[in-house]
Amino acid sequence: MLPQLPQALLALADGTVFRGTSIGSPGHTVGEVVFNTALTGYQEILTDPSYCRQIVTLTYPHIGNVGVNDEDVEASKVHAAGLIIKDLPVLASNFRQTRSLSQYLVDEGTVAIADIDTRRLTRILRTTGAQNGCILALPAGQPLTQAHVEEAVSKAKAAPSMAGQDLAQVVSVSAPYEWTQTEWRLGRGYGTVAAPRFHVVAYDFGVKRNILRMLAQRGCKITVVPARTSAQEALALRPDGIFLSNGPGDPQPCDYAIAAARELIDTGIPTFGICLGHQIMALASGARTFKMKFGHHGANHPVKDLDSGRVSITSQNHGFAVDEKTLPANLRPTHVSLFDGTLQGLARTDRPAFCFQGHPEASPGPHDIGYLFDRFVSLMENKNA
Repeated sequence: MLPQLPQALLALADGTVFRGTSIGSPGHTVGEVVFNTALTGYQEILTDPSYCRQIVTLTYPHIGNVGVNDEDVEASKVHAAGLIIKDLPVLASNFRQTRSLSQYLVDEGTVAIADIDTRRLTRILRTTGAQNGCILALPAGQPLTQAHVEEAVSKAKAAPSMAGQDLAQVVSVSAPYEWTQTEWRLGRGYGTVAAPRFHVVAYDFGVKRNILRMLAQRGCKITVVPARTSAQEALALRPDGIFLSNGPGDPQPCDYAIAAARELIDTGIPTFGICLGHQIMALASGARTFKMKFGHHGANHPVKDLDSGRVSITSQNHGFAVDEKTLPANLRPTHVSLFDGTLQGLARTDRPAFCFQGHPEASPGPHDIGYLFDRFVSLMENKNA
């Protein structure tokens, strides 16, 4: 007989309660509860800094089948506030596996719950919108009581809204560093850029490592700088290009980043933004953003390139979007979501600057949208010609 797992519960701010089992660290966690429809990539999702202060519900029922390994991480730690799944397989099997998912969650101090009805939870979030929640995970042998339920509901209701939160500073590095690691290859692992052709200054608002790898793969030496780096400090590094990274939270409070992006774009240096960087570039150009009902989180989102008509299957992770009705004359749409028509890409008409809302480095297609990195490199080539 298998040992009984510790008990846990999930409480939403509207008072809805789910009872399940703890598969991670004991304790409690609060955050905005969102759902992600990806079938794979749970390790990358957990370590994506864009999930800071969010509790992720994975809609695919079986999570943990392939365990975890030491290479498929997007940051130095788990950034998601917590994890919610339907079923944790008893056994995991993969030739790259180094730990089970449950052991990884315990090692990272991450609170997680399994054995709940994730379909019901997803329907609630889809209907009412993303809302705050609390996972309360008890130590082994301790029973759940009504007092625990009341405590969890109270903590969920008290959690702050994601709107208005500047989280880029929370997840950003404190000092600049160099990045030269290139993309992973089976049997070879990660490589190193040998003869870089360009120098890119990458603003770290919560950057994913594979973004940096894909830039390095294309001949870029990268200097990653903190979120609050001024435009003057970035220009002093003599970059060939500026990259504005993904990240968590609301873009509007990031006034320091918006001001730096505006100044850098105006210099004519090629600029490329992804996710939060897309929103910051839009705000720096005079557009506005808004909070979405439940956001886009998944790896099956079709996006149309308005210039070519090409449709790409993309990975998405954002709760805010750029309002198309507020675009200034010098900012044109380049990509739209075929799910709901929201903006997915923008380009300046007067400067070599463009941005994309999804995650072109996450490769669900698997390489559908990688051409955006090539476009950035082409801009730097043209600038140096």
